[in-house]
Amino acid sequence: MSLHQFLLILLARKKIILATLVTTVALALGVSLVLSKTYKATASVLLNYKGVDPLTGLTMPGQLLPGYMATQIDIISSKNVALRVVDALRLASVPAVIQQFQEANEGRGSVRDWLADLLLRKLDIVPSRESSVVEISFKGADPAFAAAVANAFADEYQKITVQLKTEPAKKASSYFNEQTRQLRDNVEAAQARLSKYQQEKGIVSLDPNRIDVELARLSDLSAQLVQAQSAAMEGNSRQAAANASALGSPDVANNVLIQTMRANVAMAEGKFADTSQRYGNNHPQYLAAKAELDKVRGELAAAMGTVSRSVGANAQVLRQREADLRAAVAEQKTRVLELNRARDELGVLLKDLDSAQRAFDAASQRFSQTRIEALSEQSDISLLNPAVAPLEPSSPRVLLNTLVAVLLGTILGVGLALLLELLNRPLRSSGDLKDMLGIPVLGTVEWQPVAARTGGLRSLMRPRRPLRLN
Repeated sequence: MSLHQFLLILLARKKIILATLVTTVALALGVSLVLSKTYKATASVLLNYKGVDPLTGLTMPGQLLPGYMATQIDIISSKNVALRVVDALRLASVPAVIQQFQEANEGRGSVRDWLADLLLRKLDIVPSRESSVVEISFKGADPAFAAAVANAFADEYQKITVQLKTEPAKKASSYFNEQTRQLRDNVEAAQARLSKYQQEKGIVSLDPNRIDVELARLSDLSAQLVQAQSAAMEGNSRQAAANASALGSPDVANNVLIQTMRANVAMAEGKFADTSQRYGNNHPQYLAAKAELDKVRGELAAAMGTVSRSVGANAQVLRQREADLRAAVAEQKTRVLELNRARDELGVLLKDLDSAQRAFDAASQRFSQTRIEALSEQSDISLLNPAVAPLEPSSPRVLLNTLVAVLLGTILGVGLALLLELLNRPLRSSGDLKDMLGIPVLGTVEWQPVAARTGGLRSLMRPRRPLRLN
């Protein structure tokens, strides 16, 4: 179909198109005037969500942030919030509302649930695409009531966000409180076991460096034992030398008294030799010199015996010191081993106490944190713009409905004209004849109707246009 044919169809069916247009506009205008006015109140809330918990400092993963806005919209449009709005506005106690509920549901169900569903059907939530602002709109016949409901939804939404955040924290706080009590009992039991073990083993200090002192003492005793063994071996050798030959012993030979007495013996022997050469055996001087020599030799022998016995006594003392040190080393070894065993058992008890203390500290910290969270009434939701009673109704929009009706009527009229044209296709032009019959058009005759208003013989005798050949 060419544009010329389409225009010819519109011109031929203009009455139907105009009738359809007028009928559509009239119906739309009538319905717009008959419908009751509806007012729309809007409250804006700001979601101050940065992904960081102000108490714990934890950051939510970035992939969870896009779902935050959808979650908040679901919370606003939840039935729980609607029920709280019904309770806040006390709508369930209004006699007129109760009567409407009885007429609508014949007393079946709950008036609160019925009102909540009714409010949700008239609630509209629109999130912003480029910001964190959410608009909560409510439509109603009364502008003041619509504003009150929108503000009530915003207010109850703020309250329920706080409740949804604090209720899990309260449960967690109660749980951690019970766990803290049990862990405190565990710490006290571990401390009691440690104290009892200290009393049984006589451990005064829990210093782990105490064993190092005992080891140092053992090392010192071992060093003294080695020295005592060397001294005892040397003393035994000197005693053996002194017992074998007094003069061959260096301790006896190097003794000052022995050396002095040996000098006295030598002098006495010299004097006796001189006297024996000069006098006879029975001479008094000979006897005196011999008696003096025997006396000096006896004193030397007595002195050498005393020195030899002192060397033996010294060796005995060294051997006794060695035995004492050996016993002390054995006792210190036993003590060190006992301390090692006690330290191992004490280490186990200390680890149990430390583990119980760490668990108690962690539970106490979590309990304090969850308790603060449970008592926190801070909300991430802020009321940006409260709803006010609108002055103009949001619907029906007479002008917009009229314009839509004009457009729709025009489309319907044109469509109806085309439908009628398809059902009964007349000849509108020479092109239609050629298309329908498939024969060439030789000429056309233009017909003009007679003007009824002019009348007279002149109009009847007016010549017609001649036949026009193609």
